[in-house]
Amino acid sequence: MPAERGRRLVAGWGNTAPTAADVVAPQSRRELADLLVTPPRRGLIARGLGRSYGDVAQNAGGVVADCTALDRVVGFDGESGVVTVEGGASIDTLLRTFVPLGWFVPVTPGTRYVTVAGCVANDVHGKNHHVDGSFADHVVSLLLQLPDGEVVEIGPERRPDLYWATVGGLGLTGLIVEVTLRLLPVRTSLVRVDRERASDLDDLMARMAGGDHRYRYSVAWIDLLASGRALGRAVLTRGDHAEPSDLPARAARHPLAFSPRSPLPTPPVVPPHLLNRWSIKAFNELWFRKGNDRPEGLETIGAFFHPLDGVAAWNRLYGPQGFLQYQFVLPPGEEATLRAIVERLACERVASFLAVLKRFGDGNAGLLSFPMKGWTLALDVPAGGSGLDALLDQLDGVVADAGGRVYLAKDARLAPELMPVMYPRLERWRQIRAEVDPAGILMSDLARRLGL
Repeated sequence: MPAERGRRLVAGWGNTAPTAADVVAPQSRRELADLLVTPPRRGLIARGLGRSYGDVAQNAGGVVADCTALDRVVGFDGESGVVTVEGGASIDTLLRTFVPLGWFVPVTPGTRYVTVAGCVANDVHGKNHHVDGSFADHVVSLLLQLPDGEVVEIGPERRPDLYWATVGGLGLTGLIVEVTLRLLPVRTSLVRVDRERASDLDDLMARMAGGDHRYRYSVAWIDLLASGRALGRAVLTRGDHAEPSDLPARAARHPLAFSPRSPLPTPPVVPPHLLNRWSIKAFNELWFRKGNDRPEGLETIGAFFHPLDGVAAWNRLYGPQGFLQYQFVLPPGEEATLRAIVERLACERVASFLAVLKRFGDGNAGLLSFPMKGWTLALDVPAGGSGLDALLDQLDGVVADAGGRVYLAKDARLAPELMPVMYPRLERWRQIRAEVDPAGILMSDLARRLGL
């Protein structure tokens, strides 16, 4: 079947700034390579399942290559857990295929509907960065199709300069056609979970700093509408893969059973402004109280890692104006800055349906990789609120002054002058990109906006 092609609006998961592009869906690697033979005037960018929040996988007036048909499992070593897949394979595919065999994806973001190539291009992280690092830390090698048509194998040990420019490189150094990575051995498909409430932000950070090392996974939900003595009150959830001895008798008969439910549909008509300050305040109160209902127990992979996947197209709940996800990281020693930001958000009554705090371990050599040692806070906010853009601009400056950075995979509005401040290895990345793509064939709305 030949590649499908058509001009249409393309948006990120936040639905804030769609742009028109020629969308092509290659059905083979040859068809993907053919897109580079006669480069589009406005360039080309690869796209997966569209879960990046901002404009990283958009290309106004150019070509967007939908690579989701290139999703084969190419090879697997059952002894070592090393698997090779095409770049369009999703985390969902990996979990459905390999969890029943006793292998888990070593790093998964908050949704399993992302492609492996996207995980590399954005060097995604999960709830286990403090233990396992980010996605690229588990990649053995990958095949990269350069803009001149050459396919090269790169990895931490092979052409490392190009590898670390491609990790977190936003799809701008080449097309990631194949990835080989190490899976994590597990003995069950359930997670042993501990949950506790923290009375305020200081209490939360103390609990995380003092206890995260005892768990593989850790994440805290924060009530950003709480203020005063309750500022930063939270529910801290931590877990490890369960052992067979943890399972009740019925589950122990099939310890690796994995059959996630199909997502519930989003209502066809969503009331405007469904998620507003008052509905979110009520949800936050309910969720904080619920944090004490079940302090420990077993949860499925879907419930623990990907709870939002339970509702298809949940982004539509924010209505036609869309939403922003703002995520930043601050280095160790900037706890007072983090507290000041949370206080500012609470003072401005920024209502966030989802605000999570995690601790990162050491970052890797990725030149534009987001994770670095410290604290990372992510929050969803409805777009278009009065004063929101100005507030986030001010917070960007605070983050940059503290030696932190924002996450480009989720960004839709960062000022370009802050890029070299937040990403001090940007110039080296530009040099490598210029070597492999001197004509700037690989292009995106984000690249134009930030002057990459």
